[in-house]
Amino acid sequence: MSMKAPRGTVDLLPEQTVKWQFVESKIKETCNSYHYQEIRTPLFEHTEVFQRGVGDTTDIVQKEMYTFEDRGGRSLTLRPEGTASVARAYVENKLFGSPNQPIKLFYFGSMFRYERPQKGRMRQLNQFGTEVIGSEDPAVDAEVIDFAMNIYKGLGLKSLKLVINSLGDQESRKSHRNALIQHFEPHREELCHDCQNRLDKNPLRVLDCKKDRDHPAMKTAPSIIDYLNDYSVTYFNEVKAYLDALDIEYVVDSNLVRGLDYYNHTAFEIMSEAEGFGAITTLAGGGRYNGLIEEFGGPNSPGIGFGMGLERLLMALEAESITLPIDQQLDCFVANMGDGAKLEATKIVKNLRMNGIQADMDYQKRKMKGQLKAADRFQSKFVIFLGDDEIEKQEVTLKEMSTGDQSEVSMSQLIEVLKEKLNGGIINE
Repeated sequence: MSMKAPRGTVDLLPEQTVKWQFVESKIKETCNSYHYQEIRTPLFEHTEVFQRGVGDTTDIVQKEMYTFEDRGGRSLTLRPEGTASVARAYVENKLFGSPNQPIKLFYFGSMFRYERPQKGRMRQLNQFGTEVIGSEDPAVDAEVIDFAMNIYKGLGLKSLKLVINSLGDQESRKSHRNALIQHFEPHREELCHDCQNRLDKNPLRVLDCKKDRDHPAMKTAPSIIDYLNDYSVTYFNEVKAYLDALDIEYVVDSNLVRGLDYYNHTAFEIMSEAEGFGAITTLAGGGRYNGLIEEFGGPNSPGIGFGMGLERLLMALEAESITLPIDQQLDCFVANMGDGAKLEATKIVKNLRMNGIQADMDYQKRKMKGQLKAADRFQSKFVIFLGDDEIEKQEVTLKEMSTGDQSEVSMSQLIEVLKEKLNGGIINE
């Protein structure tokens, strides 16, 4: 029996989760400023949700999903990505009927993919994502990209590269599909087994193959840009115009296809160019998925979104040596001596907490010296000394640890005095 965490998963300990909490809080601030609302979907779905939504020809569906049968014989899958679940929820809950369109959503969640674990790529990954459903406006595409870029910039990242492409509409993709088949057919037997199957089902996936990426035919494959019809060209040009208006630098890469079948029109990736970041440079990726909602039985509801791995975001912060401004100091530690003092200390600690002051006390039956050492380890800003004499006088000794200054404070005034000191001498009305 193995009592270790499963391969491809990690325990996030307190010194790490405090960074995650800070990053997540900053992301939520950005969500609020962009007027996006949170959605929470189940950790697992009926397998068909991902087969239909993500696509049968993708590596995710063919190789990477955690699929199992429940006791009723139903096939269920741990979610490998977020968009299909949101699309299902959008249709099931009839969000298309809301007068507030488009629907702008965000989510945090664990995703599960059975792939070879490596730095920044785990079998349980944590993702932040957004979806905008109900608009086919190129300005929305630019807003979504701007949203993603501003999350990274807001956390201080500078070594960023935005890559965009157009996958065109259905007509454009059909023309490109035929061209790809004609191009790769003479090389079919030279391609890997997966690509031989993809060539029949979805030749665009051949361009995304990791095994055959160095094959000479890849370098001369037809570009989707050359097969865009007038509408797709106009749409892509408008997206670029909005990005230019927002002063967002980008590079057009006609080889960018993304790994999911539902994408069309705009596709994009944000990469880290920081030295030492690693071989897998993608931080976030997304694109437009007109037609996905219809796949789930909903009305015509064009959509666009992106997903970013939080593990890779934290890696990028580390690669650029960005220190997060996290305050890990404890507000107040209550040191006490004597059984009566300990009973009173528990009441003081609760009163502090109920008034928004972070407080703690000793639970190891330490002597005063040991309690002060604990206060130092917690980097406590203040220490309250409490003993039998203080209880009798109904006052405590309050020590400011950074200066060593001590003062006697009545218990009735303790909350007010401590709040004032914690606020730098400013008392909030």
